[in-house]
Amino acid sequence: MKAFKAYDIRGIYNKDFNKNDVYKIGFFLPQILNAKKILVGNDVRVSSPEIKEALLKGINDAGCDVYYTGLSTTPMIYWGTAKFDFDASVMITASHNPAEYNGLKVSGKDAKPIGYDNGLNQVEKLVESQEIKSKDIRGKIIDFDIREDYINFLKNYVPDINKLNISIDCSNGMAGLFIRKLLGKTPKYFYEELDGTFPNHEANPLVSENIRDLQKHVIENKSDIGIIFDGDADRVMFVDEKAEFISPDLMIAVLAHYFLEEKGLKGKVIQDIRTSKAVGEYIEQFGSSMEMWRVGRAFAATKLKEIDGIYGGELAGHYYFRDFYYSDSGILACLLILNVVAKFHSRGIKVSELINRIKKYQNSGEINFKIDDKQIAMDAVINYFKSIEEPTAFYDFDGYRIEYKDWWLNIRPSNTEPYLRFLAEATSKELLDEIVKKSIEIIKSYGGILTTGH
Repeated sequence: MKAFKAYDIRGIYNKDFNKNDVYKIGFFLPQILNAKKILVGNDVRVSSPEIKEALLKGINDAGCDVYYTGLSTTPMIYWGTAKFDFDASVMITASHNPAEYNGLKVSGKDAKPIGYDNGLNQVEKLVESQEIKSKDIRGKIIDFDIREDYINFLKNYVPDINKLNISIDCSNGMAGLFIRKLLGKTPKYFYEELDGTFPNHEANPLVSENIRDLQKHVIENKSDIGIIFDGDADRVMFVDEKAEFISPDLMIAVLAHYFLEEKGLKGKVIQDIRTSKAVGEYIEQFGSSMEMWRVGRAFAATKLKEIDGIYGGELAGHYYFRDFYYSDSGILACLLILNVVAKFHSRGIKVSELINRIKKYQNSGEINFKIDDKQIAMDAVINYFKSIEEPTAFYDFDGYRIEYKDWWLNIRPSNTEPYLRFLAEATSKELLDEIVKKSIEIIKSYGGILTTGH
């Protein structure tokens, strides 16, 4: 089925999947996850109520109880899964995708990510081939509102922001459920109303046009920082006081001031294979080191737990925390980063100045290509540079990352979209331009069509 992806089930509703598919998914999930009780929440998309009804009926017909939270952020469902010892959970959301999309994010016990490789593949096979036979004893639906519990947990991390001027764009998404209750009246909020049609802009902060209103607001409001959430509040991104977008991977280094400097914690920090080399160099001053791993919650959360790391982050704006059951939370990341920003602000250091302490390299940003044979193009790029000079480091677990003294690049196939993604970083713009130009030339020679990013 088209909607089954590497990390979740997602697509255009009533095109890539429909309520009958959802019913079957709900019916077979308890069997695959050995679940007797499943936590379920949903976002505010127009299709979410219909999907919820089909999902709950499927789960109940399988003899499994549903604990239904109502409107939720995705991180609240992760937290609730582990906190209240559920066998599994499902969040109905399509995260940052446009309004016509929807989907299901599935977790197992202890909020373990369930992706295609460890469960969704089996569900897909059953949906496509197995006949539905309802259990004699149906499961129940139990209303289970955990919002106040979740807010009380997050309140432990709320910083003193009274001297900060803050702009917050909720993207008409699920962050609007909680953010004002946590940060109070100090910030200036906009697009706070929950609206699954996303009338003001799509809820994807990685697309530059979607952050323009935030940038404008920061300038007009003379804000010290701007904050924007995606649709289900598992991601958060920032602009500085000049309204310049901050690459989300650099915030991994900012978080080091909270965990490694202020709290004095010792241990590993997770980064994905696209993360700036500057991040690892910056956190070395705190006596910690980076663990590089694959992109996506299914991999990052699992690796963080495996190594018992302190926290981690991704270029896409996901931040993972040991104290959050190794899962990601946009709101928790926002609170912790504001904690650091407030302390630097009290010393007269602006956000742009803090970021400039971290940022050492020129960065291409992510460049995307549509191409049929991704592997041949990837190999060609890497072989070209290896033929010129032996790299100082090479990684091949998520596409390729090749490193040299003055530059590095990552080239990888998207796990969720039909793209080949390219990213490079160098000590000078001239060197970066040379690497990017040559790489684009090679990829195009194998049929690659440049789509975004350059």
